[in-house]
Amino acid sequence: MMPFHTCGPNEVMVVSGCCLSKPLLVPGGRAFVWPVLQMIQKISLNTMTLQIQSDHVYTQLGVAISVTGIAQVKIQGQNKEMLEAACQQFLGKREEDIRRIAQETLEGHQRAIMGNMTVEEIYKDRKKFSRAVFEVASSDLVNMGISVVSYTLKDIKDEEGYLKALGKSRTAQVKRDARIGEAEARRDAGIKEAMAEEERMASRYLNDIEIAKAQRDYELKKASFDQEVLTKKAQAELAYDLQVPPLLLLQPPSS
Repeated sequence: MMPFHTCGPNEVMVVSGCCLSKPLLVPGGRAFVWPVLQMIQKISLNTMTLQIQSDHVYTQLGVAISVTGIAQVKIQGQNKEMLEAACQQFLGKREEDIRRIAQETLEGHQRAIMGNMTVEEIYKDRKKFSRAVFEVASSDLVNMGISVVSYTLKDIKDEEGYLKALGKSRTAQVKRDARIGEAEARRDAGIKEAMAEEERMASRYLNDIEIAKAQRDYELKKASFDQEVLTKKAQAELAYDLQVPPLLLLQPPSS
């Protein structure tokens, strides 16, 4: 028997026996094992996909539904405390046994969360339901050395037609909201168009007013200028008349 043993990155070797105060954990590597005096066991770190089925569970308001969830779980090999806990719980057990224990734990938490929520909450907010199951199950399975990688709500069903009626109600609501939204969009478009036309007319009126004011100012200035010209002309003629001797004006023309 070879004294050196190896394992892949998806396994953990657990060496126990003589000269060891506690088991030696070797995740993905090699270890020296004394033949006969020491024993080596392995535990898988592979991710396990579990289908979590909860049938005919009564929700918060007494409506029974069935839920199917998909969970990804694995024994955590990077955390020493969790790995030691997993070894205490599962060392020597088959992977099927580990899967069954994890599945039963998840199914219990899934049923508990279903009982604390209404059908409408589960149906309309699947992420909230999935997050609740994930958080509660993770806090429990971590004590066994198992980490929940992911949890997703796959399907919701009922035998009384409650979900079908809820879907019809939701569809009718969506259609109604679409009609209301379309009407509001047309109304808003009409309002914006009227406002734009009002602004255009106001701008036009303002422009006409400015043109009229400019025309008026021009006429006033022109009239003032013409008056000033006439005044200057009259003053000039008067000054000329005053400068010509009166006798020259009375003297008859020579023959």
